[in-house]
Amino acid sequence: MNQQIWIATLLYGISLIFLLLGLYGYLDTQGFSKENFLIASALFMLIGILLGYILNAYILSQQFRVDENLLHLTKEILHELNIPLATIQANSSLLKRSLKDNEKSLKRLERIDSSTKRLERLYAELVYSIKKEIHTIEKESFPLEQLIAERVEAMKLLNRNPFIVQLESHSIKVDKIGFEKMLDNILANAMKYSLREQPIEVRLKKNVLSIEDHGIGMDETELVTIYERYYQLDNAAYGEGIGLALVKAYCDDEKIKIRITSTKGEGTTVSFDLTAVLF
Repeated sequence: MNQQIWIATLLYGISLIFLLLGLYGYLDTQGFSKENFLIASALFMLIGILLGYILNAYILSQQFRVDENLLHLTKEILHELNIPLATIQANSSLLKRSLKDNEKSLKRLERIDSSTKRLERLYAELVYSIKKEIHTIEKESFPLEQLIAERVEAMKLLNRNPFIVQLESHSIKVDKIGFEKMLDNILANAMKYSLREQPIEVRLKKNVLSIEDHGIGMDETELVTIYERYYQLDNAAYGEGIGLALVKAYCDDEKIKIRITSTKGEGTTVSFDLTAVLF
């Protein structure tokens, strides 16, 4: 693609040279006057615009073709991934019916179901991420308190921290799946850097969503570097260190103001000012 851009740029440059020579030749034969200059300039400008359009259309058509092929290939792969996922769900449901009296086996099946749901969500997020790279994701309007309650319930299934939830009624218009991913990331971090018995406080009040933990916290040096990709507060904790970088990128895209306050040994609060996305 870079080679195509350079070739197109070179061709356009050569075309401009010929257009300038044509302009000079026209004025040389017709005589220089204000009227002749304006007529020739308008004509050659129109030709230049048409040439630029043709070259850009050619380059973009190549890119669109690559994107469409990638999207088609991705859909096929995702379809193949969805088949075993659906098979696991169907067989798990059948086994539950046949093992009604076997408590131990039912617990194992519940774990399988939980993992399957997680895989299903990862599948949806993968589809979303690919589409976002290729096409613009449309924004949706939805009640925020309902989404937050759903994600908190999903986190409770991990049997870790207790949650204190206080939510006012608000509706926002954003990239919904992206917002879910952002919220999950912050909730997961709050749990990861807290002891199991320490509560996570989730509040939605006066256009601000805040998530507060009472975990290990951060000092000023750590707060400065927290948004850097691959930075991890605790190297022993599981993760790749890109979560907050993605959260910050999403907030910037949606014009959501994010603020992180923290005290070492006392905990961290992540606040989102949602004024710009209220619906």
